[in-house]
Amino acid sequence: MDQNWETQLQNIWLKLGTISNDAFIRQIKEQVELLTDVDSQAIADFERACAFDSTGHEKEAEPLYRSALDKGLTGLRRRRARIQLASTLRNNGKIDESIQILREEKANYSDELNDAVDSFLALSLSSAGEHKEALSLALKAISKHLPRYNNSLSRYAENL
Repeated sequence: MDQNWETQLQNIWLKLGTISNDAFIRQIKEQVELLTDVDSQAIADFERACAFDSTGHEKEAEPLYRSALDKGLTGLRRRRARIQLASTLRNNGKIDESIQILREEKANYSDELNDAVDSFLALSLSSAGEHKEALSLALKAISKHLPRYNNSLSRYAENL
């Protein structure tokens, strides 16, 4: 895998929504088939999972996310896979597992995707009927990005 492969992959992702879902999935599959070494198979599974997930095929995405993680997916793709798996699990009715994964991510990792973790955790908590905690997480995540009222909103979120 090289930068050219990544660029070609990103070019395919830019087509999402402009070509048919079947054509998009086929192009992603063809691109990841270019990854022939064993170390890249986790990336291949992840990218295929993303393609299925992004086109509304969560049931097909779930085992591919799991496979990518089991094969040792690393770095930002690993974090994305955990977030996206949790979202897929929620959509597939596996809310408790979704919450568990996101709570683990929140407790053990920190990067530019922290607000995404909180946002998807808020969705899962809401699906589980934990609306106050969900709203609190969402408001805390939003408060960091507002041009004003950051402190006020964060305090309100803390008091929910």
